[in-house]
Amino acid sequence: MGGHGGGVLTTLARWVSIQHIGWHRRRDFSKRLLRPDCYLLVLTVACHRQPSIGQPDSSALSGEESPSGATAPANSVSPATYVGLDGQTTVPPEADTAANQRIYARAFQTWVYAEPRPNSARLGYLRMGSSAAIRSSPTINATCPRGWYSLVPRGFVCLDDSSTIDGNDPIVSAMRDLGPAIARKLPFTYGTVRRPGPIYRRVPTSEDLAAAEPDLAKRYDRWLSASGETGANYGQQVWVPAGATVPDPGEVWRTKQSDPFPEFLRSGKFAPRIPGESAPTNGSVVLGMMAPRVGYSLMRTFLAEGRRYGVTTKFEIVSTDRLRPILGSDFHGFRIPEDIDFPFAIVRQPGAMLFSFDAESKKASPKERATYRSAVKLTGKQALFRGKLHYETSAGLWLSDRDASRLDPVRKMPAWGSNGEKWIDINVTKQTLALYEGTKAVYATLVSTGEAGLSDPTKSTATKRGIYRIHTKHISVTMDSDEVGEEFELRDVPYVQYFESSYALHGAYWHDRFGIPKSHGCINLAPEDARRIFFWTEPTLPAGWHGVLLPLKGTVLFVHP
Repeated sequence: MGGHGGGVLTTLARWVSIQHIGWHRRRDFSKRLLRPDCYLLVLTVACHRQPSIGQPDSSALSGEESPSGATAPANSVSPATYVGLDGQTTVPPEADTAANQRIYARAFQTWVYAEPRPNSARLGYLRMGSSAAIRSSPTINATCPRGWYSLVPRGFVCLDDSSTIDGNDPIVSAMRDLGPAIARKLPFTYGTVRRPGPIYRRVPTSEDLAAAEPDLAKRYDRWLSASGETGANYGQQVWVPAGATVPDPGEVWRTKQSDPFPEFLRSGKFAPRIPGESAPTNGSVVLGMMAPRVGYSLMRTFLAEGRRYGVTTKFEIVSTDRLRPILGSDFHGFRIPEDIDFPFAIVRQPGAMLFSFDAESKKASPKERATYRSAVKLTGKQALFRGKLHYETSAGLWLSDRDASRLDPVRKMPAWGSNGEKWIDINVTKQTLALYEGTKAVYATLVSTGEAGLSDPTKSTATKRGIYRIHTKHISVTMDSDEVGEEFELRDVPYVQYFESSYALHGAYWHDRFGIPKSHGCINLAPEDARRIFFWTEPTLPAGWHGVLLPLKGTVLFVHP
């Protein structure tokens, strides 16, 4: 399987600095919906401090004991969506309730509590536009005068400014068909700020543009004539649906083409205001200015008078000519045994060579290139040539261990595997991940762990080793930094799964070097791998939820040298 990401991935990796990232906050959790003790300041992709959200953290364990002290119970929750390890997506029918009533999220985090009181455990949250089936009438008490609604399958949501039972609420209506696209490798389309400009509250008119961007015509002409990543011909397919014809930006600009606007932006309407988000009180069309080093996540794009605009996940309107489109890696792993079976190797270095070996002369000679990121079937034999370990392929050629990572069955099955649990095996030295269902391996891929390798994770950017359970999952969450000189913001980092403190598995759309240590401690996955693994692990994400918390009972993660 091949992969690409284009130069933009390299460029983005430079300023995200998988080499230079400082502190980050999951900003969505650091604002209005958290109690004062729940701020989430953490070390960015280094992930060294736990972002507390009102739940106990799982702890590292040692030895052969099950991480929870016993086999984790089966998760009976019906998932919102099922994504198989083959990448196929299935959306199950909604749970049937007697009244078929639903509660809808109006905020970025509409919290689900274990009991109808705000000081009970948080089980997860819904995100604006999503909904969950509810049971019977609400429980009304002093902590929620409009009532706590019991959700299917579990939990309670308070009917307040962050929620509604009105399916025609303006925010709910605006979000129809704009939620995360689970069937694609990335839940949103992404672009990083190339040249900062205004952020609008509505689609700007020609008068608005003249006031906010008086140099637009000249700047746009320069963009149309530029080459490479900064020009109009780079990555424009990102902004249109898969398989759709990509319109020529120059022709579109010349003829002033327009698409149908989203309903909530027609007739000069302002985009809805999310509860808790600030907006100008003077009626200004401009909400603010883009900042450098920001990666935006867009729910939809459209043409207006020859220019393409995007609607961000916060209902901001931004022009895509000011963004560098993000393609994201196309690499993904391999099913076992459907795609390939043990023993095999995944080629992790571009330009890797396959060698032939002459037994008489005992000389190895270059034969042909190995396909980058392909899975190569091995015989199990290995030998040293020129001081380097080589693996014999089923075709009789030899592949260096410096160019590829060999995968074999686990030699000693841990207790949780023998007990039939799902678990994840991560080898830091080989930069590989393997999924197991009990004793059976079902999937393997390349990862990028901490760039400091096997150093002390308390003093470096190494990934923490140990035995853990996944305790918190988000379809997407924002990561950012306020450290002077290293400011950045990445909206909606995809498929984040926390397993220890703030160490997490997550998709990385900003680089395409999986198989090479790149992070500051977290375990980076190619976007498609992150998607598949997210829906394979536990805790399962209930229908309509954007995030879920379940300490001590999630999928086991074994990170080792």
